[in-house]
Amino acid sequence: MSSPRDPSATPAVEVRRSARRRRTVSAYRDGDRTVVLIPARMTRAEEREWVDIMLARLAKQDRRRRPSDAALEVRAADLSRRYLDGRAAPASVRWVANQGARWGSCTPADRTIRLSTRLQGMPSWVVDYVLVHELAHLLVAGHGARFWALVEAFPRAERARGYLEGVAAAAGLAMSGDVDGPAGEGDGSVRQ
Repeated sequence: MSSPRDPSATPAVEVRRSARRRRTVSAYRDGDRTVVLIPARMTRAEEREWVDIMLARLAKQDRRRRPSDAALEVRAADLSRRYLDGRAAPASVRWVANQGARWGSCTPADRTIRLSTRLQGMPSWVVDYVLVHELAHLLVAGHGARFWALVEAFPRAERARGYLEGVAAAAGLAMSGDVDGPAGEGDGSVRQ
């Protein structure tokens, strides 16, 4: 069943009725579709109402987990103030889907920062670490000792690097030295 909303704006919805389910309604994403689990006794009108409610709840969860570009810019400004004395001021910070081998990248010449959409849904402290890493590149282009001293101001830097390494290892992706810490020199990006 599809939601009564515009089908081009809403992913496919599959409603699953259960005789064992008495009162609860739940929903989850399964790829490009949303699965809504409801009690079998519900009327079609109740089903439509609950589908709308559950789609709204999932959308709210998505917004919390996947902040907009504007929210990302605000977050970057806050992190710059807290960990880099406000010295790193990007011209733009945005999500991008075309980073296959990087968690984030920075172009110091035009002061732009891009984060991979693969970070969306990860713990906020991991996203914050990648932002601090990229913000530090606005102050120091390479991955030398000065750069790593800036990044290490973020209290969970080592833990976040370990988290990203674990995600990459679980996905079977090759790791480059950038995420491993101070030993590597690179091009200004956190790689996986």
